[in-house]
Amino acid sequence: MSKHERRGRRAFTDEFKAEAVAVVRSSGKSIGRIAQELDLTETALRDWVRQAERGTAATPLIGETERGELTRLREEVRVLRMERDFLKKAAAFFAKESK
Repeated sequence: MSKHERRGRRAFTDEFKAEAVAVVRSSGKSIGRIAQELDLTETALRDWVRQAERGTAATPLIGETERGELTRLREEVRVLRMERDFLKKAAAFFAKESK
């Protein structure tokens, strides 16, 4: 098939997409080179990598259970940071008052 011939649209499994993204991240090779090796379009592979980086891929790289836990942990970190900041301010206030 020549470079300018079009082939039909192909479908890829979530697992294949995740593995292709993992190869990009771990190989040190360019996306273009990996796309060539995997017989993919560079645009498709680049889109999969972007989606994985944003965490909004149509093919999620983590399951719903992990996503729920991640959301819960992010909220917990937010609350803990607020509490820490409040305690820092309170400690500074009381240290200043005790002088």
